[in-house]
Amino acid sequence: MTEARFHLPGLRYNYPLNMFWISLQKERPHFFREGVKIASLFGVFPQTPWNGGRLILNDQCDSKFVESVIKNVNSQGIPIRYTFNNTIVEKSELDDPFSNYCMDAANNGMNEVIVASPLLEDYLRNKYPDFKYNSSTCKEIRNKEAINEELKKDYETVVLDYNMNGQWDEIDGITDKSRLEVLVNAVCHPNCKRRGDHYKNVAKNQRIIKKNKNMPPDKQIPLEPWMCEYGDHNTLYTIMNYCTFVSTEDIRDKYLPRGICNFKIEGRTAYLFSLIETYCYYMIKPEHVGEARLLLIKNLESMHVISVNKPKPSVWP
Repeated sequence: MTEARFHLPGLRYNYPLNMFWISLQKERPHFFREGVKIASLFGVFPQTPWNGGRLILNDQCDSKFVESVIKNVNSQGIPIRYTFNNTIVEKSELDDPFSNYCMDAANNGMNEVIVASPLLEDYLRNKYPDFKYNSSTCKEIRNKEAINEELKKDYETVVLDYNMNGQWDEIDGITDKSRLEVLVNAVCHPNCKRRGDHYKNVAKNQRIIKKNKNMPPDKQIPLEPWMCEYGDHNTLYTIMNYCTFVSTEDIRDKYLPRGICNFKIEGRTAYLFSLIETYCYYMIKPEHVGEARLLLIKNLESMHVISVNKPKPSVWP
């Protein structure tokens, strides 16, 4: 069977989950579906204005954490992928100290970047030529002709717009399917007209957060509000009827036979238990899902990622 390469979300909040998942595959390979490989962990270390797609509030990583994550993930033979896919990066943001530090820390020839902004991409390619670069789904490219043009460029993969999922007339006209990457569990409603605006809202609010860091509370700028009736509430089970959802059967019977082997699971800021369900669905054999889920929850509890509180004693009578 062709290898199914999964790209998993999270260098920060899902880091304990992802490291356990990597160890679980090594210790219990029989739990996993045939051909499953963990191909990368993607995300960012807060705060960086180059980040795109997900807004991160009130968090910052120090150098010890950044270097530890890079070292530990790379030691497993797995690259990290920075999601530096802010679509509206400005020239003044290119010299951001923390963002450049993150690139320097991972500049070992093994790691990758997902990009959407031509300005940022040019800057990164010139300064950090040893990274592999990937074309972001945030570009919202939605036809085979444009995808084929994108594949002519020096990208490791081109991540499809989720609306192209299952569009076989378009997909079958793509030349180099081995370098396509499919977002399998998009929580956005199909053909969402606000998706691009959402990306821009994230970028604008990141700028506001950075400005507010050095301002007293009474002078801070309010964030630009955003409300989504779909993505903020959807889970694996609410998106299964979407035409953009990619099932395990689709992967086995339709994508892999066409030579499409890269699959992206979104969820950098997802609810932890929802993400566990998603991981189990896509990567674990059905007969082992319960045991894998239980092992995972027990491990996260022992690491104090989650806690189970006992009742507090009282006095009687």
